Amino acid sequence: MWQKTLQALKELLREALRTSFELFKIIVPISIATRFLQQWGVVDQLGVLLGPVMELVGLPGPIGLVWATAMVTNLYGGMVVFASIAPELNLTVAQVTVLTTMMLVAHGLPVELRIAQKAGTRFRAMAIIRIGGALLLGGLLNLGYQLTGTLQQANRALWNPPAVDPTWSAWLLAELRNIGSIFLIILSLMALLKILQKLGISDLMTRLLEPLLALLGMGRQAAPVTIIGMTLGLSYGGGLIIQEAQSGRLSKRDVFCSIALMGLCHSLIEDTLVMMLLGGHISGVFWGRLVFSLLAVFLLGRLIRALPQASFERYLVRRTIAERKLEDEEVRCC
Repeated sequence: MWQKTLQALKELLREALRTSFELFKIIVPISIATRFLQQWGVVDQLGVLLGPVMELVGLPGPIGLVWATAMVTNLYGGMVVFASIAPELNLTVAQVTVLTTMMLVAHGLPVELRIAQKAGTRFRAMAIIRIGGALLLGGLLNLGYQLTGTLQQANRALWNPPAVDPTWSAWLLAELRNIGSIFLIILSLMALLKILQKLGISDLMTRLLEPLLALLGMGRQAAPVTIIGMTLGLSYGGGLIIQEAQSGRLSKRDVFCSIALMGLCHSLIEDTLVMMLLGGHISGVFWGRLVFSLLAVFLLGRLIRALPQASFERYLVRRTIAERKLEDEEVRCC
């Protein structure tokens, strides 16, 4: 009994290390590159370029720096910038809700888009879905709040960030803590998934979600990984998402729709609460994002079905590892 338990724990640890390593190969180099982009002022310039775009969704131009920082780094980086410039802009709750909802849809893009690419989708396609989806949802929310006259009171943020240490040593320490947290979360997730499978809960959840997934154009095998991404986020669940996508158990259409849904609507609990600390209203940061994401993926599923297979393969998904190995073998044979 103890030997079997010990063997299972060793196997779990090996799987967690292997999965985490695949994820860290993405996160570490991109985090370093992002740090240099911040140091060189590239993010500031991107914020300036986004100024006119912000005005299209009812936000003042300087807010472009907030969204630019969130897209290139993460939500917390955007929050720090928001706290420094928002007090001078006299934003309404509606405006902050539009901004925070857009941040939720499109943030941490260098890492998250690379994870999506590693899972088998096209980088460009997912970038368009994430950024375009954020702008479209922001515009719809702004229009809705303006037409109904709701949430027009002055915003009052509930969170003020601590002073940020700009040194490289502080950044390195924060990244190491982040990597450690990701490994522990992946280890816990894999253990939880095995327990749920043993108890039959995974099958129950899959059966309950099957009608919704079918409506969105996804098969039942996509249920567990989709739940992970939507509840925890692409960065934490990314290793499992890549592993599942490359296993061959999911079709390419399942992978694309699942990654699209997780991209538009992930970390539903933690990130939503964080954005509400800035003043974002639940009507946008939770319900608006959830309904919009489900509708968007429903339409994407219909579009994929109408696309010729060659166009789907060329523009939306990448070749799988098995396909690349087969092609290599054919080339060697010839």
